[in-house]
Amino acid sequence: MCRDMDADTSSGSRASNPAPQARSELTLQARLAEGRQRLTRARRWVVKIGSSLLTSSGRGLDRAAIERWAQELVGLRRLGHDVVLVSSGAVAEGVLRLGLSERPERIHELQAAAAVGQMGLIQAWEAAFARHGLHTALVLLTHDDLAHRGRYLNARSTLRTLLDHGVIPVINENDTVATDEIRFGDNDTLGALVANLLEVDVLMLLTDQSGLRERDPRLDASAPRIDVALAQDPALDAMAGRGSAAGALGRGGMYTKVRAARLAARSGACTLIANGQEAGIIGRLVDGQDEGTLLLPETGRLAARKRWIAGHLQTRGKLIVDAGAVMALREQGRSLLAVGVVDVVGDFQRGEVVSCCDESGQEVARGLVNYAADETARIRGSASSDIMSRLGYAGEAELVHRDNLVLV
Repeated sequence: MCRDMDADTSSGSRASNPAPQARSELTLQARLAEGRQRLTRARRWVVKIGSSLLTSSGRGLDRAAIERWAQELVGLRRLGHDVVLVSSGAVAEGVLRLGLSERPERIHELQAAAAVGQMGLIQAWEAAFARHGLHTALVLLTHDDLAHRGRYLNARSTLRTLLDHGVIPVINENDTVATDEIRFGDNDTLGALVANLLEVDVLMLLTDQSGLRERDPRLDASAPRIDVALAQDPALDAMAGRGSAAGALGRGGMYTKVRAARLAARSGACTLIANGQEAGIIGRLVDGQDEGTLLLPETGRLAARKRWIAGHLQTRGKLIVDAGAVMALREQGRSLLAVGVVDVVGDFQRGEVVSCCDESGQEVARGLVNYAADETARIRGSASSDIMSRLGYAGEAELVHRDNLVLV
């Protein structure tokens, strides 16, 4: 498994220690070697396969490719690994079945294409795995399914039961009803949230790129591949093309993969970004061969409840907090008190997830708030001892308790 790897493997006397930068490189390379080795022992994998690997230039499914992928995933299963598949391709198949000349832009037409295409997608996977004697199950999820605590736990129980029965779950977003997912969602993020849901060991993101590169390969074809990095390293943002829509699109949506790796790291999972156009890639990665980019978690996994909170892609409101509160949250692991709040944005109820942002608007944390928006507005800037006089009743001393709060 790729969990709880040592942060420093250097040794020797103080005088013989390498310089900090060199020591960092040694540490990272040691973690790479250990991470690659642990892939062979990882019990549970989430494998996400992108549209470019499953469709015929975006028009309909490439069934020969699906047969090849099924064979590789069966090989992973036969090595004793649990496999959860996150599959793209439904809209492309729907476009073909509906006889459309191009991918539609209007939301209801996209939803219709997704609904029709989903039938073909699961039929193709079911037939491919059935040839190897394996059953599949279609699981369609929306953000709301993972944001609602009860539905989140139900989804986890169902997926675990399917794996216990030797079934390969095929997961996709429920694009037919989830407007926001069609507009802004991506299966990299969905794969990461499923990785958190099931506490998997590895998230594998297969794309048409060899991995994350140090520079935009369109501008510098010789830019070296990143072998290993910490998922939370901010330097990855520039490499992945954040802040440049053209760069992000030109690099296969690499920023969404980095973001997914950071989400997956919350459950202690490592993320592999690799070129799915290379035959046998899954087997070689499981063998620990040096291919693709391995993004590692920096710390141990979060508690399940905090992973659920961190997985909320949408929040109900914002609490703008002062510098003292930011320091208390980031450096001291404290709860958020009303005294540190300078402004309240949005209409939320008690128990909903809100963002905690500094005064420049940068998100610092998110958590379950103990007061509704109107109550929070009345007690902001107040000491906990003054809540009774402000509201007429004594509620929680903390606005967001540290047990229900996670840094972002």
